[in-house]
Amino acid sequence: MNSVRTLLAEIVDYAGLFPPASLDMATTVANYAAYAASSHAWMLGRLIVPLGRLEAFEREADGLLPVSENDMPWMISLLVAPVGEVDFAEAADTIGRFNAAHASPGRGLALIDTIETRASTPSMIEDALDAIPDDLAPYFEVPPGADPRGLITALAGTPGRAKVRTGGVTADAVPPTRAVLDFILACAAAGVAFKATAGLHHAVRGVRPLTYDPDPPRAPMHGFLNVFLAAAAVRSNLIDEPAAADLLEEADPAAFRFTEDRVEWNGLRLDTEHLALAREDFALAFGSCSFEEPVDDLIRLELL
Repeated sequence: MNSVRTLLAEIVDYAGLFPPASLDMATTVANYAAYAASSHAWMLGRLIVPLGRLEAFEREADGLLPVSENDMPWMISLLVAPVGEVDFAEAADTIGRFNAAHASPGRGLALIDTIETRASTPSMIEDALDAIPDDLAPYFEVPPGADPRGLITALAGTPGRAKVRTGGVTADAVPPTRAVLDFILACAAAGVAFKATAGLHHAVRGVRPLTYDPDPPRAPMHGFLNVFLAAAAVRSNLIDEPAAADLLEEADPAAFRFTEDRVEWNGLRLDTEHLALAREDFALAFGSCSFEEPVDDLIRLELL
């Protein structure tokens, strides 16, 4: 359905290197190549690669990267340590060399166009933005448990984007609904785009295993439909705070009704125009160590 594609196009940034999957580089790049060639490739976003593993990526991706001038390059988001722990100017030089080497099909097409880092103060954001080239889109992860408004306000009017951690491998790593809502509201108030990372393996909120261990811890996990529909409703001023909190906590998949041109929930109607606006300039993506789980969930819900 058009509404599903509008909401979920290029939404999953694949982070197979990270917990709980913690795959090796060879498996991660092979998976990404397979997902990019699958019938659900339209949902696939960038590949997340840490700066320190960029050489390993090039080695393992050799022979898998697109080699035709008619192909799109693999899009890479580079994970970089915060200011003070890494030389951003040196990182920018590394990115420039990588992009130049992979700009033509000879070595395989790939492009780093996004950088992700962390910041705990507005001055850290300012210093990083001064060092990050204009052709890179920067995300700044807001520390969990902190009031996000100061950092998000510091991003207003800059190329910077915000990033929120929505889960982890322990129950205490899953932020409460109020924290996720406060983040979304702060981003909307400041006009700052965002992405989420971790914990959004499933479409709808529910108690789930947090790892792939035989006896894993379990906890309520946020659903990516909940988060991105709430963001779309906030972005278009279609919902108040109590209803947005209820939407984030909705655990009944049947409560969401998708049609060709809209999504409905509890009297809320989100047309494809609202979904497109949110995905274009507000709720941009979520990082996940699994691409298959989100897809499988949507298939079970008969949305794919």
